[in-house]
Amino acid sequence: PAAPDDGLPLIDRAAQQAHAAAAAAATLAELHAAMAGFGACSLRDTATHTVSATGASPGRLLLIGEPPDAAEDRGGTPFAGPMGELLDRMLASIGLARADMLLAPVIPWRPPGERPPSAAELRICTPFLHRLIVLAAPARVIAMGNTPTRLLTGENAGIARLRGRWRDIVIPGRTAPIALLPMRHPSQLGASPAARRDAWKDLLLLRTTLDHNEDTDRNSK
Repeated sequence: PAAPDDGLPLIDRAAQQAHAAAAAAATLAELHAAMAGFGACSLRDTATHTVSATGASPGRLLLIGEPPDAAEDRGGTPFAGPMGELLDRMLASIGLARADMLLAPVIPWRPPGERPPSAAELRICTPFLHRLIVLAAPARVIAMGNTPTRLLTGENAGIARLRGRWRDIVIPGRTAPIALLPMRHPSQLGASPAARRDAWKDLLLLRTTLDHNEDTDRNSK
């Protein structure tokens, strides 16, 4: 509970503690340790593992997914299990692999029963996500699913409306905006043929963007 003389509601105090813990991390390893030792969010105590970023860092891409599911919670790795296998196939279809990017969940702990995280839980965990983006310093961010897209863009529409175009977002601690592409999460692809078409269009947009950037880099040398 909040100290009786600080005048802060519990959620405000927890968010301030998360911000301080995240800001003190100078590396991704230190950020993971800060999250694993963070006691002001009850999700940490009900989860099996703290699921933090894995993959290539620094890298050109940071892929952020939904909160950890049961498979991710068991293994402590983002995009594990069947959804991870589907992601691998999605990436392979445009010539990419996990080794080309950093992967992370939007929050580090699985909500009990895989319920959606509450607004308070998202507020407490957001400083860790912002610090991840600052430390990883990717060229671009891919937000897979409703939760990371809404949290990072501040827009409330569903992923079906938000996907399909790059937008610049502002992250505390970064001196410049960063480009973000919302995409459907692999777990959504079984919903309808339209969802699968959306995913394919966005993968092609990602591939086209990366190819354009590579051509620009070569021509500038």
